[in-house]
Amino acid sequence: MMRIQEQLINDDSFTAIDFETAQGKRFSICQVGLVRVVNGKIDDEVNLLVQPPDNYYWSNFIDIHGITPKMTAFAPTFDKIWNKIEHHISGQNVVAHNGFCFDFPCISHTLSYYNIEPPDFIGHDTYKIYRSNLASLCQIHKIPLNHHDALSDARACASLFLMHLNSLKK
Repeated sequence: MMRIQEQLINDDSFTAIDFETAQGKRFSICQVGLVRVVNGKIDDEVNLLVQPPDNYYWSNFIDIHGITPKMTAFAPTFDKIWNKIEHHISGQNVVAHNGFCFDFPCISHTLSYYNIEPPDFIGHDTYKIYRSNLASLCQIHKIPLNHHDALSDARACASLFLMHLNSLKK
């Protein structure tokens, strides 16, 4: 179960995540992007295509991220990749842009769909911090972004959160 923390974290270590979904259901994850930051430096990155349930997509979602059923036809389902990313999420500070409305529910709904117990983690939301959309923030702060590519979005979120942490130290 996710805990929301308003307090500052003690160090510069966190996991930035982003998900792309195949359709309007939060359990339809089709791509995972994850950036692990340890002591203010990127330590690991994960970029995985995931087969959503029944490999079912809505065409307007394909138009957004460009991921198609053909691309995920032989990809593992989320329950098969969870062990590759769980250690980056469970018990960690986890950051996402619009995480409280989208990414954190994606974790919860997808794990519930596969009857997997959700982990405990501390959620932070860069949308809540900056009050602007990811593309605009990246343009303002000159952060590279291939929007709606989960890894690119997670990298951008990590950069924004590091900027936030650095501003708190001043």
